This record gives sequence, C-alpha cells and structure tokens, in this order.
Amino acid sequence: QLRLVESGGGLVQPGGSLRLSCTTSGFTSDYNSIGWFRQAPGKEREGVSCISSSDGSTDYAGSVKGRFTIFRDSAKKKVYLQMNSLKPEDTAVYYCAADAELFRDCVLFSYPYAYWGQGTQVTVSS
Repeated sequence: QLRLVESGGGLVQPGGSLRLSCTTSGFTSDYNSIGWFRQAPGKEREGVSCISSSDGSTDYAGSVKGRFTIFRDSAKKKVYLQMNSLKPEDTAVYYCAADAELFRDCVLFSYPYAYWGQGTQVTVSS
C-alpha cells in the first residue's frame, strides 16, 4: 500500500517561510493525486492545496493563494508545499494524503484520500 511521510515543519516567525516535504512510496504513488491538509486546535481539518495526477493541475484554499505553492520533484517521489509569508493563523498540524484512485483530479475535501501521513507541526509565532 501507499505510504506517506511528512517532514519540514517547525517554528517560524510571521512573514517567514517553510517548505514541507511529503515522501511517498508504493507502486502507484506517481499516479495518485496528492493533497495537503491541516488541522488547528479547535478547528476542523481543511484542505490547503493539492496536485492532480491526471494533468498536474493544482488547487489552493483561498486563504493560502499567492503564498503557498505545491509541486512535485522530477522523480515524482516527493511532493512539496512551499509556504511563504506565513501568518499565525497558518499554525496547524499539516498532513499529506494520497487519493485512493489513480488519474483523478484532486479536490480539497478529505473523503477521496485513503492514505495519510503522520503529520508535521507548523507553528507561526513571534
């Protein structure tokens, strides 16, 4: 089955940047859409960004458009989330997840995603 491991979280000041990595393994990892989600204390899990396996298209939550960028490496073994101009409200545990089906356009709702990483903490604070 698919395995996903996040890394790159940490403590950063407002206005700073972090790059999160999602390392995938499994026979079909190159063909599964990947999403980044986050959950802050007292809030529901929300979709942040995703990249489609079908055509490489991307989507972003309105709160992060213009600040975050999702991309794959050339070997398609990792998916990154570059986070710039970070705000305190970006503080959350960030998860990457893989769609259960192949060659499907990604969405920012959690229900299509069957495989999840362990999460990495991002804290934006002075």
